[in-house]
Amino acid sequence: MKTLTYDTLKEIGNKEYVLQDAPERILQFGEGNFLRGFVDYFIDVLNEKQGFQSKVVVVQPIETGLCDVINKQEGLYQLFLRGYKDGMAINQRRLISCIQRAVNPYKEFQEFLKIAHNPDLRFIVSNTTEAGIVYEEECRFDEAPPKSFPAKLTRFLYERFTCLPDLGFVILSCELIDHNGAELKRCVLRHAKQWNLGMDFVDWIEQENTFCSTLVDRIVTGYPKLEVEEINQKNGYVDQLIDTAELFGLWVIEGPEKLKEELPFEEAGLPVLFTNDHTPYKQRKVRILNGAHTSMALAAYLAGENTVRDCINNEAIKRFIQEIIHQEIIPTLSFPKEELISFADAVLERFENPFIKHRLIDISLNSVSKWKARVMPTLVEYYKLFERLPKHIVFSFSALLAFYCGTEFYDGKLLGNRNGETYYINDASEVLEFFSRYSEKLSSKELIEKFVGEERFLGEDLTQYPGFVEMATHYLEEIRENGMKACFHESN
Repeated sequence: MKTLTYDTLKEIGNKEYVLQDAPERILQFGEGNFLRGFVDYFIDVLNEKQGFQSKVVVVQPIETGLCDVINKQEGLYQLFLRGYKDGMAINQRRLISCIQRAVNPYKEFQEFLKIAHNPDLRFIVSNTTEAGIVYEEECRFDEAPPKSFPAKLTRFLYERFTCLPDLGFVILSCELIDHNGAELKRCVLRHAKQWNLGMDFVDWIEQENTFCSTLVDRIVTGYPKLEVEEINQKNGYVDQLIDTAELFGLWVIEGPEKLKEELPFEEAGLPVLFTNDHTPYKQRKVRILNGAHTSMALAAYLAGENTVRDCINNEAIKRFIQEIIHQEIIPTLSFPKEELISFADAVLERFENPFIKHRLIDISLNSVSKWKARVMPTLVEYYKLFERLPKHIVFSFSALLAFYCGTEFYDGKLLGNRNGETYYINDASEVLEFFSRYSEKLSSKELIEKFVGEERFLGEDLTQYPGFVEMATHYLEEIRENGMKACFHESN
């Protein structure tokens, strides 16, 4: 079969929307599944619905990637959006045509810099993983290219400054770190000063460019290996870039009001919100979606379940999730209640998605830091508001300790036991060392007091909340004596 290209589409009499020719107005650092299943989908819909007439030029941020495949397919690929909507399973397919080409700066550095000379280029988008936005002092201006993403971006911006100083950029950072746009700008400014590029360039960065912090929310499941052959046979062409994602999507962009006019996502019916502060939206997402995940995952795994969808099909666990969201998390958030309830309903639909097998053991990775960031703030806020402890949150803490109580190391990971079945506990070395040392030596109460007294783990001593140790001890002892499955019923 032929490769997916524009000529192939003409040969098969394609009747789907495609945009073959348009100016390159968007530079995208990152060619992976997430951006292609999220941002590029939004751009493609914007082109069709609003006549946005914009092509994306992709830059490969590391030495290995998909540049060659993207160019071979002329930027074309299929995206399948799958999930539940109004109680019905939906599987939507879209042919994406907004990507023009891909450039590998490690092989085509001058071509990479040449992109900066294009006066049509207006937007820069990035998703280089959480580790991508870091300041690395060893990066040099004369490298081709500099190693880190912020250093590459600084070099690119300087090229623009030297040739088209009247035309700055809107920079949309999608990395999953706090205040991603502000942090990226901070790194860029440090490189500009480190490389002695001059105060005029620093002023240009500040005055002519807009660094937007954003919140992105969509589970992108990527290349569907088991379905590819069937999809290709049905289409009559080979697509090596097929991408899959959930139906739900939300992009919150913190920036000036005028961006709504430049990026008319809302008019296209896309789930993109512009705001002067993305923090409440992030708090809502982290507390409800991620907090519910972290609160139930370890307990549900010890109760015998293996995926998030399994949990929704278990009435006791589903009730636990609903109660922790509606009775303990939502009351601590400052969003309008109807919006919180709507978001919570969408979260439960996402958990039920039949197309996504989200393994609980994968969610368990680094659960101590996750519990601290996603769940503990709810405990703290709840106690401040009501002067009592949220019992489901405390139960989730006891379940975390029960999950982590392993005593044997293997390949750098601690081994736990689920009804005779061994599982890996994967976290920071100091966390694993703590549990390997104290799991069997201390009573339930002593273990809890010892753990929460170590502020390096949670950042504060939870014994300051009256009754916490007693309640957590009660739950941990019940888990150890009766098993997690029985305890889920008691915790509701």
